[in-house]
This record gives sequence, structure tokens and C-alpha cells, in this order.
Amino acid sequence: MPGVPSLAGMPPEFITLQMILFREGLRDAPPMPQFAAGLTDADIEALAGHYAAMPPEPPEDRVPRNEALAARGEALAARMHCGSCHLPDFSGRAQMPRIAGQREEYLAEALRAYRDGRRVGTDTQMNAAMYGVSDGDIDALAHYAAHR
Repeated sequence: MPGVPSLAGMPPEFITLQMILFREGLRDAPPMPQFAAGLTDADIEALAGHYAAMPPEPPEDRVPRNEALAARGEALAARMHCGSCHLPDFSGRAQMPRIAGQREEYLAEALRAYRDGRRVGTDTQMNAAMYGVSDGDIDALAHYAAHR
């Protein structure tokens, strides 16, 4: 769905953390807080395991790869060390999400929200990483990650 990330293949720890943040009212991304309200820890862990076991697939309406934009994104990702936390293949690990093959518009919006202080995680590493990054560079990073 446009604007919504795929949970398939996400690290289960990431899904668990996000669902707890939604349930506890610490993260707001409608309709997720309402969905998570009342879920037990066991419910959340079962959901996380279910989605983590699913194979990730690119969105059906994925924007075609633009080689120049992808190359710019690749260079930026290397310079910004994105693969240090998200792993070199961008598959994610522990509390870091899989960004490979995600919806491009979702990634761009998430990166802008981190940059602009409209989104925070359990720490501020992404906010610091995105500080001062231009919209054009964000678009290149999102395009590159979406086509991994």
C-alpha cells in the first residue's frame, strides 16, 4: 500500500519494538496505535515472527530504477555508512529495519521525518544521521535502497 512499509522479512526484534511503541502510545502512525492497543507481548511476538518469516518482495508499483539516481544514492549510503546498522545488503538486524526493497516514497518520507525531528526511534541516531541532508540526497538514498 502506498505510504506503508512492507513488514515481510523485517527483523522480528524491529517489529516487536515498533508494535510496543505503538501500543504504549510512544509512536503515532495511524492506524497502528489503535491496532496495537490491547495486544499482549505474546501477541506482538507472534505477529513479529509471522511477518519476519515472510519473504520480502518489491512493491508491484515500484518506480523503475534510474541508474544515475541509484548511483548517487549508493555513493551517499557508503559515505553515510548506512550498511553499518542496516547491514551491507540493507536487510536490517535487531532493532534496525530492512530498508532493501521498501517502498521508495515511504523511505523518503521516513528519512525526511527523521531529518526534520518529526520522527524519533528509541534513540536519536537516525535523526543525527539525517541532520542537514538535502531533499535531493534523501530522494537518491530512498531510490537506491528501494532497488536493492
